[in-house]
Amino acid sequence: MIGPAPRPLVVRFGALGDMVLLTPLLALLHRRYGLAPDVLSAGAWTPSLYAGHPDVRCVLLLGSRRRPYWSDPRQWRAVVQLRAAGSRPVYVCDELATAPVARLLARAGFERADLLWVGEHGECARTHWVDRWLAFGALDAPRWHGAPAAAVPAAPQLAVGTAQHEDCARWLTARGWNARPLLLLHPGNKRTLKHGGARGRLGDSKAWPDAHWLALLHAMHARLPQALILLTGTPPEQHWLHRLARASRLACAHAIGDDLPLPRLLALQARAAGMLSVDTGPAHSAAALDCPLLVLYGAAGAAAWLPRSPSGAPVRWLGGADAGRARLLDTPVDEAIAAWNALPLRLPA
Repeated sequence: MIGPAPRPLVVRFGALGDMVLLTPLLALLHRRYGLAPDVLSAGAWTPSLYAGHPDVRCVLLLGSRRRPYWSDPRQWRAVVQLRAAGSRPVYVCDELATAPVARLLARAGFERADLLWVGEHGECARTHWVDRWLAFGALDAPRWHGAPAAAVPAAPQLAVGTAQHEDCARWLTARGWNARPLLLLHPGNKRTLKHGGARGRLGDSKAWPDAHWLALLHAMHARLPQALILLTGTPPEQHWLHRLARASRLACAHAIGDDLPLPRLLALQARAAGMLSVDTGPAHSAAALDCPLLVLYGAAGAAAWLPRSPSGAPVRWLGGADAGRARLLDTPVDEAIAAWNALPLRLPA
């Protein structure tokens, strides 16, 4: 049966950066099928990430793909919601733990002819993830034919709503920070999160000595002395972030990992003059919000993971596999300082 396709469903159980990189696929499917897709995911933060996004209708959340179905009310609710929407094209963007996903989709009433699995389409293989998703979005499930693939920007895009901007402005004003330009420093990553900011994290290719981060803090201040430098992260990282800010002896440096829900982080990125980050999810959201960005890589490479800006805002990178380096420790801090000083910043007239 081939007929007019209803609203597509995109399945992706990814981290923050993965879900940001998915947005060009969502834009392409919106144009091909005429309706903004629904997204099936797991991260509790995903609705905040996509709030107000023109290419997302709603987010359906699971707690875990691997939890037994009989013990997980969130899977029951997702199945009820999916069944109520009826048959439609489903783009499955995960290659791991596919058996639990297949069982869940079968319970929701989907047949094999409704489904596209990215792992089954080698023709979608591209170096950069955005290009891979756009190639995947150009395909049709056996039962459904969308319109021919339309041209969409090959870069992620996020939306920050009025309420988010207002919350951010109130938060800054309450601290006496609203009139100053902002610079963001994001030194942590998933391994920092797991180890509560402990240094010397075994196997963490993105770890750097505190002395290097302190040198960068001073370089950021020297370049824009009137700016606030906000050290961003998560609550488990706050102790480490606070220690860095205190050790810098810069009155303009503040650790905010314990007061940074995702909507506020996005609003800060939308107004910041620039951001320096290790290769992690918030780097992708910064670029998607046109924040000038310098990314420091560990073992991964920029060819596959470099954040992209929808408007062409500057995104620079150092280190990683594409530079022949297997860890951030192989990148000298002087090189990072020079790259930061060469990054064009976004400043008000």
